Amino acid sequence: MSDPQSIYIGGPKPQYLLLNRANRHGLITGATGTGKTVTLQLLAEGFSRAGVPVFAADIKGDLSGISQPGADNPKISDRVKKLKLSDFSFFANPTTCWDVFGEQGHPVRATISEMGPLLLGRLLNLNDTQEGVLTLVFKIADDNQLLLLDLKDLQSMLQYVGDHAKDFQTQYGNISAASIGAIQRGLLGLQQQGAEKFFGEPALNLDDLLQTDSQGHGVINLLAADKLYQSPKVYATFLLWLLTSLFEHLPEVGDPDKPKLVFFFDEAHLLFTDLPKLIEDKVVQVVRLIRSKGVGVYFVTQNPLDIPQTVLGQVGNRVQHALRAFTPQDQKAVKAAAETFRSNPAVNVEKAITELAVGEALVSFLDEKGTPGMVERALVCPPHSQIGPITPEQRQQLIKNSVVAGVYENAVDRESAFEILRSRAAQGTPAVPAASGQAPASPSWWQSIPGMSGSSTGRRGDSLPEAMAKSAVRAMGSTLGRQIVRGVLGSLLATSRSRR
Repeated sequence: MSDPQSIYIGGPKPQYLLLNRANRHGLITGATGTGKTVTLQLLAEGFSRAGVPVFAADIKGDLSGISQPGADNPKISDRVKKLKLSDFSFFANPTTCWDVFGEQGHPVRATISEMGPLLLGRLLNLNDTQEGVLTLVFKIADDNQLLLLDLKDLQSMLQYVGDHAKDFQTQYGNISAASIGAIQRGLLGLQQQGAEKFFGEPALNLDDLLQTDSQGHGVINLLAADKLYQSPKVYATFLLWLLTSLFEHLPEVGDPDKPKLVFFFDEAHLLFTDLPKLIEDKVVQVVRLIRSKGVGVYFVTQNPLDIPQTVLGQVGNRVQHALRAFTPQDQKAVKAAAETFRSNPAVNVEKAITELAVGEALVSFLDEKGTPGMVERALVCPPHSQIGPITPEQRQQLIKNSVVAGVYENAVDRESAFEILRSRAAQGTPAVPAASGQAPASPSWWQSIPGMSGSSTGRRGDSLPEAMAKSAVRAMGSTLGRQIVRGVLGSLLATSRSRR
């Protein structure tokens, strides 16, 4: 029952999500087991059929069924009959599988530089002083065109700056040895969680998330997040990085006839748990402005209280599944959810929220004028694709047939801060020009860094200007490894803290 300008959501009074209002963001909420994932699947395949690429995190693996055609069963037949869907059919959707760990999909990588000190600081759980020192380390690397691509680049840079803190004091301020140590310990913790697989190259080309197939259907990009979700802060930080990178990457398009990409944040409450005010302000800014880049952001979580009011105010399209009101806190959540809808005299929203059956929801979508529609109670249309996970064999076939097959599988380790600093140390020359005119560093400073023991062998090292020039030229040839420029959340703030 969908048309080229909308996605049919349910009925019996037909409810449609208008594609030209889909970039005004959305919210899918409800208790566990009430049908949120199925609603997400229905929306994702609707966007795909309309030619809109989708990105979604698949936390439990059951969203992967979207890649296979569905099959009839009594529950689906009953729902189709109740909604009078005479033209209902089953179909598969073009799907690309991604995985930070490279196990259940194509590897997803980012450079340390692209992540930036602000998001890394949150990932490492740094305090203000430690985050300030990390920012200085990035600044010193930037000023000297030392690329920070992977963890060993950052580790070597931290080691060098820590050993030569006095050399940099006049130009950059005090650098605490204790803060350097705390950051290094945090990086070791990240390594134990497998972060070295995420940081590096080839970094993700964001254009690969904007693909359509030969029939013009948008490709659904699924991030296998069952393992990543075990580290909630890593999961949340990764998604924030991806969203802000898209914001930086995409051009302004205003209000298009349909989005260029729809981004689903499952378990969205993790994004805002213990989120520093500075980063929250940036997230609000990105959510508000990314609409004009043609990107729709849809938050999926248990209740609206999981989302800050400043973000909730940017959400125009809403689907509310059932909530349970067993405790005073639950009752508060129900009341808050009811207040987010435009009232309808025919619907007692607060009462209905606790009575909704599985697969039933209260919905409100923006109309042609951008005004929220009155809340309606609706049975959600069943997805046209398979409900439930695919088999490992089916997943491997998807990976093999993907348009990006073979592009990201093999990691690349090109010359960057680690190699330059090691080469300079082996030659007994300063790796970074000393700000205070101190003597060159001792060749042995780098030997305590993991993987840097032993002597340098091979061709004669370039001079520092030659090495920096070659590194810069290589950087400009790579989309995500270009001269060190970061997104909104990773950028060095003009009002950086003076206290180190």
